[in-house]
Amino acid sequence: MSHTKFSPSITKELGYYVYLYTDPRDGQTFYVGKGKGNRAFAHLDEDSEHEKVKIIHEIREAGLEPQIEVLVHGLEEEASLRVEAAVIDLLGKDKLTNKVGGYRSSSHGRMTLEQLRAIYEKEEVTVTDPAILIRISKLFRHNMSPAELYDATRHAWPVGDRANQIKYALAVYDGIVREVYEVSTWLEAGSTFLNKKPSGGRGVEKRKEFVGRVAAEEIRKKYLYKSVSNYFKKGQQFPFTYVGLAE
Repeated sequence: MSHTKFSPSITKELGYYVYLYTDPRDGQTFYVGKGKGNRAFAHLDEDSEHEKVKIIHEIREAGLEPQIEVLVHGLEEEASLRVEAAVIDLLGKDKLTNKVGGYRSSSHGRMTLEQLRAIYEKEEVTVTDPAILIRISKLFRHNMSPAELYDATRHAWPVGDRANQIKYALAVYDGIVREVYEVSTWLEAGSTFLNKKPSGGRGVEKRKEFVGRVAAEEIRKKYLYKSVSNYFKKGQQFPFTYVGLAE
């Protein structure tokens, strides 16, 4: 039996499925995919700069082959997309070579109960402190680390002199506050250490980033997981807005 092709009788029964690529050298899964037919074998002959391809080459140079497993099969396409995304969330995208988090993972993926309640309850809050509300829509993931969330929120924005009045910065995704930071100061963008520079194409010219810390618990409880969507005008594209500052 070929190890790079399913027989017609198997493909007939498989339907859509979710598959895993595991490194036999350490037993670590390094890629999660979904497909039908012989999709699970497609990466073995892939010629690209993708990280999974590099790992496959390293495995073969060691005289081995990647272990391919079908995690679940007999699915409709929609279900396979959701299972793939759930597995990526569970294993952690930072531990895989997958470039994206999976189907609708930012809105329906792994999250805490507080995050889930925030999505569907959408309790509005009035911001009574001098603050900047920063939307991080392109960068946000529910399972991102505290350091990733901090860097995505603080770097890098075209703020003016009014930013010096700001006491708190609220990280906002989908209209919901995801974290609250107490701002110490604003500096030239790129002048401070970033755990991992956020992707998304933000330049740093004429932009600033703040340095601060997670706000006191009483402030976090006041705003965290509450809706501030009413502070952004319908159709507003600009990623941040000031609240409670002197004119």
